Amino acid sequence: MKLDPAIIELDLHGLRTQEAIAKIEKAVEQAGRGTYRIRLIHGYHGGTRIKEAIVEEFSYGRNDRVKRIVPGSNEGITELILRD
Repeated sequence: MKLDPAIIELDLHGLRTQEAIAKIEKAVEQAGRGTYRIRLIHGYHGGTRIKEAIVEEFSYGRNDRVKRIVPGSNEGITELILRD
């Protein structure tokens, strides 16, 4: 996982929900100042539990670094916005 780019992509396929959340939390913590978005690829068939957990864990100001959550380019992607 590269932590320098403006957009970090994490593929969460095959992970259990708690494993996915732990991987996301680590990426958020380690994201550099130049990173403004973390793209989470969770899928839309089996990825709905992970998507729900992402919303639960990172919305409503629960993590100081995450400004907001937005849908990605399709149902299988969710993006965390770290800065505008």
